[in-house]
Amino acid sequence: MIEILNPAEVARARETGALVAHILQTLKGRSTVGTNLLDVDRWAQAMITEAGAQSCYVDYAPSFGRGPFGHHVCTAVNDAVLHGKPHDRTLEDGDLLTLDLAVSLGGIAADSAISFVVGGSKPPESVAMIRATEDALVAGIAAAGPGARVGDVSHAMGAVLSAAGYQVNTEFGGHGIGSTMHQDPHVPNIGRPGRGYRLRPGLLLALEPWVMEDTAELVTDADGWTLRSATGCRTAHSEHTIAITDDGAEILTLPRPS
Repeated sequence: MIEILNPAEVARARETGALVAHILQTLKGRSTVGTNLLDVDRWAQAMITEAGAQSCYVDYAPSFGRGPFGHHVCTAVNDAVLHGKPHDRTLEDGDLLTLDLAVSLGGIAADSAISFVVGGSKPPESVAMIRATEDALVAGIAAAGPGARVGDVSHAMGAVLSAAGYQVNTEFGGHGIGSTMHQDPHVPNIGRPGRGYRLRPGLLLALEPWVMEDTAELVTDADGWTLRSATGCRTAHSEHTIAITDDGAEILTLPRPS
């Protein structure tokens, strides 16, 4: 299903996006050396509940996961890149952590992810990989607008990732979002311009470039959810929810000034 939101629904999406951004930034600030991933999940749960919102993850049970996810935020560390299921693990100096969060507020969902290095050690390869996904996200958003096609957005993101030397996996990518978390159209992280669905005002998209240092192959963890790099290399993932407007694309999950 491809859902086109009306102006009132887009306004609600702005509030959801602001909440997602606030929670992610709060979790980032608290995720320090010695933090347990299960505490990160509990903090997310508390903030979602306090805001009167609903987690998009707790009861989520798609075909590619093993049963309901059962947690409120994805926590992917080092070689984990997507759907990282929180578990009893303490963060260490230099860990590369990705937090991916989707919530629904007022009947409209928003989805965002950030990657960062924990502690004072900043491996340059990890920093460069995170930057590549952030730059790809910027390029994808710039290519999105009324009349553009999904392939234009995918091509813009893939060009940045490929130029930075990364292989691009097409099994998982961005997606439509609205009254539910995952909708059509699928937005791969590499593609051909001029192809695919034509973007319209009122369409919400979650764009999410992600890469692994030296492979494009994924393996599934024994938990049935966490996707890891097949070689054990590090990974990074950046994501924003955007709304297509008459003038271009509006980022809904940017942190608001405090």
